[in-house]
Amino acid sequence: TQAICDVSNHIPSCACPDGYSGDPFVSCRYEARDPVVEPCNPNPCGLNSICRVSNGAAVCTCQPNMISSPPNCRPECVISAECGLQETCVNQKCVNPCIGTCGQFSQCQVISHRPICSCAPGYTGDAFTRCFKPLPPPVQPNENLCIPNPCGPHSECKVINESPACSCLPGYLGSPPTCRVECSINSECPANRACMNQKCVDPCPGSCGINARCEVINHRPVCTCDTQYSGDPFQGCSLDRAPIPVEHLTPCIPSPCGTNAVCREENGVGSCQCIPEHFGNPYEYCRPQCLWSSDCTTNRACVRNKCQDPCPGACGSNADCRVVNHLASCSCRIGYTGNPYSSCHFIEHDPVTVVDECQQNPCSNSCNPCGANSQCRVNNGISICTCLPGFIGSAPACRPECISSPECSRDKACVNQKCVNPCAINVCGTNADCRVNNHSPICTCRNDYTGNPLIVCSPIPLTSQNPPLIEYDDPCYPNPCGLYSQCQAFGNYPQCSCLPGFYGSPPNCHHECVLSSDCATNKACIRNHCVNPCPGLCAVYAQCNVINHFAVCTCFEGYTGNAFDNCEPIPPKYQDTQDNCHPSPCAQNAQCNNGVCTCPPGLKGDPYTFCSPECVLNSDCERDKACIQHKCVNPCESTCCAPNANCNVYNHLPMCVCPTGMEGNPFIQCVHPIVQQTPIEEYHGCRPSPCGPYSQCKEVNGHAVCSCLPNYVGSPPTCRAECIINSDCLSNQACQNQKCID
Repeated sequence: TQAICDVSNHIPSCACPDGYSGDPFVSCRYEARDPVVEPCNPNPCGLNSICRVSNGAAVCTCQPNMISSPPNCRPECVISAECGLQETCVNQKCVNPCIGTCGQFSQCQVISHRPICSCAPGYTGDAFTRCFKPLPPPVQPNENLCIPNPCGPHSECKVINESPACSCLPGYLGSPPTCRVECSINSECPANRACMNQKCVDPCPGSCGINARCEVINHRPVCTCDTQYSGDPFQGCSLDRAPIPVEHLTPCIPSPCGTNAVCREENGVGSCQCIPEHFGNPYEYCRPQCLWSSDCTTNRACVRNKCQDPCPGACGSNADCRVVNHLASCSCRIGYTGNPYSSCHFIEHDPVTVVDECQQNPCSNSCNPCGANSQCRVNNGISICTCLPGFIGSAPACRPECISSPECSRDKACVNQKCVNPCAINVCGTNADCRVNNHSPICTCRNDYTGNPLIVCSPIPLTSQNPPLIEYDDPCYPNPCGLYSQCQAFGNYPQCSCLPGFYGSPPNCHHECVLSSDCATNKACIRNHCVNPCPGLCAVYAQCNVINHFAVCTCFEGYTGNAFDNCEPIPPKYQDTQDNCHPSPCAQNAQCNNGVCTCPPGLKGDPYTFCSPECVLNSDCERDKACIQHKCVNPCESTCCAPNANCNVYNHLPMCVCPTGMEGNPFIQCVHPIVQQTPIEEYHGCRPSPCGPYSQCKEVNGHAVCSCLPNYVGSPPTCRAECIINSDCLSNQACQNQKCID
């Protein structure tokens, strides 16, 4: 905004007008400056540059990822026309658009910056998803001219006047047999649209935090705080406090840097740099590496605002993964069959028998013409394949609705391979509101409530004992930094930072995760941290793999049994048995009886795919249940609270609390407080204590400062023991004396 654009030799050149400064590719702002008193203030180096003082003089260099030299530093490209014909502009870099764009057994060719996918010779199918080698059709007259479909992928066929008439399916462009998706990269869309799931859409919904506005510039959503608000617009903006007159203590206090930037003092001059994995003008604001997967190259996906490989943990055992247009595409290895998104198993077939069986029944399991997650029907002796309900794509590449959250719209998260509203699954605590930002549920206490919004928010006490409204000299009281943050005073200026173990920037510090979908697919969300869920889960002689956030146990080769409890060597008498169970057509942890597969007692699932317990982690259960002995149960039933205390479940954890009007240790005894007979004339910040249970209160400058008691975790008023039952701990730890230990 506020920038001037000139076109020279087909290339747009952006610049801020006189009297304005900033990044002209994002935003320019008017800024009146003081007379020059320092070599780098104002910056003499121009846009997209860095100024450093050396021997009293300004030394200019271009920012990382910028080309040319000051004062003409600029991105490598803004539009694809600035790149070679075999490249396209992605994230202001000229890259090969073919990488990760086309499906399996396909080939890619770049024509005028655009990737064109086609199946390899001898293969057919959707070149953007997966090509396959078709079975030879049976030799018999075909009464339907549209079977098999002569129109190519993404097309439909109708018989008109005894001739097949082809047309592209709704939502696809071109003409048969080269119907194609609307887009595969951003540069194929208008500048105010981004490519999401092969559609040109508005990237703004769900991109910015609360109290922030969004504008699309060059396919990217640009977030800025509303008037009178400040903070990180990608997380959330808060209302500005009344300005505090401060003196410049150092060149970096107060900080001259923008959002998500840090200030470093060099030779008496403050120099701003974006925090790691953020980009932009550090004097304005820095943005994350990505907001949408389309911000990344096609062989990467945007996971928690970072361009990462989406494959780890996406596919099942004996399956291969490749990235196709930002999505993890799974396929069983040669010689294996099954659902590649859960488990593939080896089946031995006699080729002659298979051919005969396919001629008689084209939908036979031995032929497997449709692939996983599909259904087959026979029409005029030819198999017709369609995806099962709840799966998307086209056979034989039917896939779940989602594997990871970036495949969903930004106001939804991927939970159990479905795009759902994460706020609809009871993510937040009592008296808290929920909103979705960038696939993640954000919980905040309601007005006039305070506490931990993930557990419980309590009303702010309104009694005659409340202190009068007075001005405190301490700029950190009341804490202006928000939840999960700490404040340090420099003179009259508050310096905010997130508490150790929390992420983001004040006032929007947050846990690393709330749901497992907030983590990479090879991690699970355990106690608000993304960790490997495998340690301590599987039996001896079993191995553990993480598949789509779930820990999957399988017995070693030569062993059988329930891999979550006990794996035993396969008895010799079964190893030489030549029946329908050798080799077994069943999945791991399943039982085979004359070729019929069943899940053993205590396990559930598809015996031809995978049998598993009801749960192995708390995150496998509803949020008001905990995983105890592989069952989702109410953890309060096994929690020893005091006889007159209440037990509530918050985020799988049992919480003992004294009833309203009582106080004490809810694990020992709750009692009625002693009523003060004489009116309290003088306010004491810690009498009564506003800090809640398991906390301590100290008076500092006449006001209460709360902290949790030693050996307790959380933050007042929701301090709690580290654990109450075993399922509160990691799988390789146990809860003893309210501590998670080996």
